[in-house]
Amino acid sequence: MPDVRGRTIAVSGGATGFGRAIAGAFHATGAHVFAFDVREPELAALQASGIAARHVDLIDRAAARDWIARVEDEAGGPVDVLVNNAGGVAGQAYQAFDAVSDADWDTVLAINLGAAFALSQACMPGMVRAGRGAIVNIGSGASLRASMTGVQAYCAAKHALLGLTRQLAHELGPHGIRVNAVAPGFVVTGGATAHQWASYGEAGQQAVIERIALRRLGTPEDIAGVVLFLASDSAAFVNGEIIAVDGGR
Repeated sequence: MPDVRGRTIAVSGGATGFGRAIAGAFHATGAHVFAFDVREPELAALQASGIAARHVDLIDRAAARDWIARVEDEAGGPVDVLVNNAGGVAGQAYQAFDAVSDADWDTVLAINLGAAFALSQACMPGMVRAGRGAIVNIGSGASLRASMTGVQAYCAAKHALLGLTRQLAHELGPHGIRVNAVAPGFVVTGGATAHQWASYGEAGQQAVIERIALRRLGTPEDIAGVVLFLASDSAAFVNGEIIAVDGGR
């Protein structure tokens, strides 16, 4: 298992799905994990497991930056690893592009792209001073192709997150900071993904699985394992990459 013992890890959207699995994987290795989300009951469960968890609404970029400052204060030093996991479609479903409102568009971009911008910017000074650090952005299959959700803002944001990954890898690399991304395939994590999966029906579900070489859906733990690798010294020369974790599409 990649060794990140004693390092300070910040995970956005850490209460459920990928974020919870990622926070748990880091915690199990002996890292100091700080997570935040807007889901109060799930945050309480994280706290009970020994992970420092707080309520933060990432649409408020000032609050996001303040959270990083709090983490650094509590940890007594810079964030070693930032995982920009928060994202999703904000409860939206497909609608024709000419019917998409400004508010719906802005909300999805704020959660998926604006939050990663604010959190990465806030972590940068401490990482630069330390001369090392790792940022892992959780993209999507929608970073590489059209989104199965049909939500145009989500696809646009996830493509943009890949661009941000590559640009920051170029800019921050000279300071010893690596920036990479993970593009998960379809994983049922509850909520919107559970509804999406159910909507396909038995035949549609089988068709999705048959397009995957391993003939199964992924799990949050599959994603967490790759994030742990990218955050560790095992990936010390991996920078500016996006790794598809989709079972071989």
